Amino acid sequence: MTLLKKSWCITAAIALSVFLAGCGSGEAVENVAQYTSEIENIDIPNDVKVIGFGEATHGNIEFQTLKKDLFQALVVNEDVRVFVLEGDFGGAQQINQFILTGSGTAEEAVNALDYKIYRTEQMIELVQWMHDYNMTIDESEKVYFYGNDMQRYDYSKKGLLDYYEKVNSDAAKGYGTQLAHVSNETMRELTNSQLKELDETIDTIISDLKSNRTAYITLSTEETFAFASQYAQIMKQRTQLFLNDSDYADLRDQYLANNLQWIVDFEATRGHDKVLISAHNGHIEKTSATLAGNKVMGEYLDEVYGEAYFAIGTDFIDNTFQALNASSDKRENNTLEHHDDLVDAFSDVEENIFYVDFEKASELKALKTILSSEQKMANIGDDFRPWYKLAKMFYTIKMIPNEAYDGIIVVKEATPTTVIE
Repeated sequence: MTLLKKSWCITAAIALSVFLAGCGSGEAVENVAQYTSEIENIDIPNDVKVIGFGEATHGNIEFQTLKKDLFQALVVNEDVRVFVLEGDFGGAQQINQFILTGSGTAEEAVNALDYKIYRTEQMIELVQWMHDYNMTIDESEKVYFYGNDMQRYDYSKKGLLDYYEKVNSDAAKGYGTQLAHVSNETMRELTNSQLKELDETIDTIISDLKSNRTAYITLSTEETFAFASQYAQIMKQRTQLFLNDSDYADLRDQYLANNLQWIVDFEATRGHDKVLISAHNGHIEKTSATLAGNKVMGEYLDEVYGEAYFAIGTDFIDNTFQALNASSDKRENNTLEHHDDLVDAFSDVEENIFYVDFEKASELKALKTILSSEQKMANIGDDFRPWYKLAKMFYTIKMIPNEAYDGIIVVKEATPTTVIE
């Protein structure tokens, strides 16, 4: 192909993308308000163990506030006691300690996650509410906070070495020396040979924990041993992501699912049989409808739990959201007007935020047709460049709603978060 022809094709493709970006608008469906409910009235089937809540973006006040609103509703209506965030496992345990003991502040606890997208007033309010709630109830009714991500080292490393100080001080010193160069600040500077050496060190630690399980539990507790073992697994996962960069997305979602299963199983020993997991839409939905083609956490959970996994997605119409522009390395506000048959079907509903249960909505033929037809549903990551607005493929995912989710929360007009620096 000549340079002139290639240039013309690129120009034509961009022009077509701009045109298509404005297409796909549907029509309002009459009498759909009866198929919506307020967040506080969401009803979850009795046999559900894992409730997934997806965010269409990480940069909206409404989606972040929904974490708290939805969890509060599930605590009251469904006896849910466990909140899991798409965030660092080790860092999340700092939040858990805060909500259980009150040590420190909610803002300090949130900062332990080391993710800027969560440094918001909305996340601080969620953590503060969980703390305040725990201060008013019996031990058996307390709520717990977890993260199921593995993209950091610091707090998992600290938790692991702190455990060894209690059960094997000599090993604590030895492993501390071997892990001294490994941190959130240095992890991206580690060479491939250093990563392989680190991986071997972690394997040695995991082997030591398994071999000395009985002795270590005698000197501690089964619970603290379980967490030490999981801290080691988290560090192993982080290292494997670096060593297998070409399979990063596949591995991460697999690890997200594995870690959530660990949390579900561990909390079941405490008598907690329902868990809420909050993550991006792209991790929650069940059909792995990603442009990259990788299998996502939601599909893994659907395979493991079947009908006991209940996925709730989110979508919007008018949205101004904050995201990182990786080209400039700055966080910026972006504005989009998004339409598809699904959100437009509910455009005449008066409330700005409402829930749609797909099983109930399918009673109406017009909605059933939409829910079983492919839609371009909103899906915006934390990296967003202004030119992404030129084509829907950059901010939506094609999926069949009632195969990907069991319900959806629609936010007709969403506003941007502000990251606390």
